[in-house]
Amino acid sequence: MKKKIIENVKTLIIALILAVIIRSLLIQPFFIPSSSMESTLLIGDRLFVTKYSYGYSRHSFPFSIKLLSERVLYTEPDRGDVIVFKTPADNRTDYIKRLIGKPGDIIQFVNGDLYLNKKKIEKEFVKKDTVLCGQEKIEVNIYKEKITEDSEYQIAYFANDSMTDTDTYTVPKDHFFFLGDNRDCSKDSRFLMSVGYVNKENLVGKARFLFFSNDQSIGNFFTFWRWHNSIRFNRILKKII
Repeated sequence: MKKKIIENVKTLIIALILAVIIRSLLIQPFFIPSSSMESTLLIGDRLFVTKYSYGYSRHSFPFSIKLLSERVLYTEPDRGDVIVFKTPADNRTDYIKRLIGKPGDIIQFVNGDLYLNKKKIEKEFVKKDTVLCGQEKIEVNIYKEKITEDSEYQIAYFANDSMTDTDTYTVPKDHFFFLGDNRDCSKDSRFLMSVGYVNKENLVGKARFLFFSNDQSIGNFFTFWRWHNSIRFNRILKKII
């Protein structure tokens, strides 16, 4: 009996070690709790993030244990990538946004249009729709935005009272500038006191695809008896672009 208990404990320890290795070095699940990336990501989406995409830092490990003094095996992310990062404000909270600006880039909104290095990023109207902002449904205009030849995605602007102009933002060395796709309902790099420019050390990984999604107003992951109504089947295994 004692031998069996010892073997079970060994198996559990090995399983935990393997789980930590996989979570730290390969892939990690994340849950979307806010509407800042609608309609690319919805509240209740669960997704996988690849940890190896941009190399590793202390934020690759559980609780941001300081096993690394700097980022190793670093690969610079591409504009348009959807990335999980630790907020500079506390180096603890996970945010997920879209990468817009790289080190040295100059970013500004003028008359509601995004400018990158003084060049207007063209957006094409797609449709009128509604998105959540907090708990409130807001009428928006959905646009298709193309920030590079290989990165095209949809963004939302409030149909009324949309943000129009900002100061210029110059991205510092080794930092990045992020925006939410729900442009008027996102706390992102435009808010320098709370998010601001994100150091490359704070990058956690690249969002790849959804593995589960359910409408939180109907039920959550654990209320399985409501899954038939709450699960968004059309979003399962959806690639994030």
